[in-house]
Amino acid sequence: MTDEYQVAVVGGGPAGLTTALYTTRLGHDTVVINRGGGRAAMMLDTHNVIGVTEDVSGNEFLQTAVEQIQGYGAEYVRDTVDTIERADDGRFSVSGGDTDVTVDHVVLATGFNDVRPDPPLPRTGRGLHWCLHCDAYMFVDQPVFVMGTGDSAATVAMIMLNFTDEVDLLTRGDDPEWSEDTQKQLDAHPVDVVHEDVESVEKGEDGWLEAFVFADGTRREYRGGFPMYGSDYNSDLADQLDLDLNDDGTVAVDDHGHTSVEGVSAVGDLTPGHNQIPVAMGEGAKAGIGIHDRLRKFPRSLDEIESEGEVSEADVPGLSERMREHAREHNAEAPAPAASDDD
Repeated sequence: MTDEYQVAVVGGGPAGLTTALYTTRLGHDTVVINRGGGRAAMMLDTHNVIGVTEDVSGNEFLQTAVEQIQGYGAEYVRDTVDTIERADDGRFSVSGGDTDVTVDHVVLATGFNDVRPDPPLPRTGRGLHWCLHCDAYMFVDQPVFVMGTGDSAATVAMIMLNFTDEVDLLTRGDDPEWSEDTQKQLDAHPVDVVHEDVESVEKGEDGWLEAFVFADGTRREYRGGFPMYGSDYNSDLADQLDLDLNDDGTVAVDDHGHTSVEGVSAVGDLTPGHNQIPVAMGEGAKAGIGIHDRLRKFPRSLDEIESEGEVSEADVPGLSERMREHAREHNAEAPAPAASDDD
């Protein structure tokens, strides 16, 4: 590592790594600082990512991405960022643990944590699932539960009727908090609302959930289900930078991930939208291009030409020598294009 970069990405999920991929390939010295963990790392299987088969785990998916960005010249550091401050020169000081770097642009890709219900619970990925759009396909014609007491839980329970005719909504002994209109919807759908709390979990030899036993002694079989207790956004750094937040706690961004503070972008689950790997990757791509538009040296504007003069041959290319060296090495190792019939 050096102590100066053009871009620092805080967070190493699909959105952050894709942002780093783009900024690095577009010629900007980039460091990714990742504390580890995250929702993608929890995945036992990868769903809904075209070109990636289901037998690829989240950790394998992320490790391949890390190796890709390193191959193009990005730095990758396992560390926790505690503080981000704007320096007198307009750049940012990013520090925490053993890391202390100065950068031109910061990308927050710190995501959120799903609020977990109280145990007993099945294992994540073996009966406890966090993404309806990723995993509903797994439960076609299977008995499914949804946990929660709010409108979102009730809505997800009704959505699951598109995939199976056996859906239970478990309140775990808490009073329902969904609206009267939602109750009217529930009354018109074949969803069984179970108010007793879960007493124990039964699992098969493969570790998958088989059934819940409830406090009243009843036993109900399930293949799996979805807890719906909300999200805890990792927005401490956003608060330090005084970024504008939405009512739900997400960071407000434009179409290219720019926040309310110049030089700061946010991507992935920390921002509004569907919490999906392909969506996160798309956000990262757009953010990377947006950062390039801000940081690239050329073309100079008319005002810059007037103040700095014309661009000379000595001024180009607009990459650091470190990035030029990485690009030359990478391109030299790349296989030569196959000869065409016209050669």
